[in-house]
Amino acid sequence: MELLIIIVFVVGYLAIALEHPIKINKTASALLTAVICWTIFTVSGATETQLSSQKYLHFLHELGEKAATLSAGELHLEYVVEQLGHHLNEIAQILFFLMGAMTIVELVDAHHGFKFITDRIKTKNPIVLLWVVCFVAFFLSSVLDNLTTTIVMVSLIRKLIPDKEMRLFFAGMIVIAANAGGAWSPIGDVTTTMLWIGGQISAGSIMTSLLLPSIVCAVVPLLFLTFTMKGTLGEFKEDTNSTASTIKTGNLMLVLGVGALISVPIFKTVTHLPPYMGMLLGLGVLWVVSELINPDLDEAERKNYTASHALAKIDMPSVLFFLGILLAVGSLQSMGTLANFASYLNDSIGDNRIIITLIGVLSAIVDNVPLVAASMGMYSLEAYPMDDFIWTYLAYCAGTGGSILIIGSAAGVAAMGMEKIEFGWYLKRISLLAALGYFAGAGVYLLMTQL
Repeated sequence: MELLIIIVFVVGYLAIALEHPIKINKTASALLTAVICWTIFTVSGATETQLSSQKYLHFLHELGEKAATLSAGELHLEYVVEQLGHHLNEIAQILFFLMGAMTIVELVDAHHGFKFITDRIKTKNPIVLLWVVCFVAFFLSSVLDNLTTTIVMVSLIRKLIPDKEMRLFFAGMIVIAANAGGAWSPIGDVTTTMLWIGGQISAGSIMTSLLLPSIVCAVVPLLFLTFTMKGTLGEFKEDTNSTASTIKTGNLMLVLGVGALISVPIFKTVTHLPPYMGMLLGLGVLWVVSELINPDLDEAERKNYTASHALAKIDMPSVLFFLGILLAVGSLQSMGTLANFASYLNDSIGDNRIIITLIGVLSAIVDNVPLVAASMGMYSLEAYPMDDFIWTYLAYCAGTGGSILIIGSAAGVAAMGMEKIEFGWYLKRISLLAALGYFAGAGVYLLMTQL
């Protein structure tokens, strides 16, 4: 049955990749894959892989004496329900974070808040603009995170680049730059944050160790495009709908929106609550402000500037796609398949440098969160203490390897939904660039450790 679930996962993944040829929306494929995988897992009974997994043994320990009163089938069902709830809890946090960030950005956009920034970017040279956008995305993601940064930057380029094809290129490069920028900061990527909270890395060490490799990861694709990218930004059109009133409220909403996004990691550090709580706090503040400003407008016109209207404009299919793909991966994690695969790599290859590099490449296919979680379980802090090579290199590879495919990172999924980027288009145009950057940065880090 475990093999059947893997086959269903692969078929579902292919359906997502071939969304346009088969004319089935990727969200439908992801949701069906998730439900079918968990259903097979439920009705199949306990597998040998599951029974030997650390998760299952921990589950039995938590269950205590109650485990002795349940049959094998009842134990398996309890385990599946417990695991499903565990994954849903983790995924819901990401989804609420994503929905909050997208709503804040849409709200700022409704008030023409980004006009303050776009009016100051005068260049019509696509190469110069690409470097500026990726530079901002790289450093902004280290302060916020790669997901929020991608949402903000993709919203920004919509105001700067009318040409659809050129805008897709920029969106793909934003994903690479945001993921690279998030890898060297303890709050820039969810996997890096996991390692930081788990005690595997320290903030100072990862910033000094991974800054240069991360810069190389972002710069190598940019250098390649500097000499190969062709085309123009398109014809700019003046926004005739902006009034003095909306510009004033736009500046206010821009300041509040950026402040809300920047305050999320601060809120987490101070309160120790999950990041999505800080994002919802920021959304709540902007929601209240959006209801109070523009008092002179009539009810019908004011509605266009409220959070309710912004919430209706966010891309819910992308949110559900994220839910489906993460639940599908969660079934493989709960069966112990990912942990066993990591152990297999360790036994068959042995060289940690190759193993971690492969984990980074694999994170483009399978979500990097369960991969890092499996690696944290495979390598102990006793054998590999804080800031050991293996943890720092894992932070880089898991953080940047997901850029190789559009659905390999939360940033990629967000960009995919916002700009309707096709899986195949990204594979042909951006994946090679992302891979060049990934391996170049990895080479630099390995060289640094040797020196």
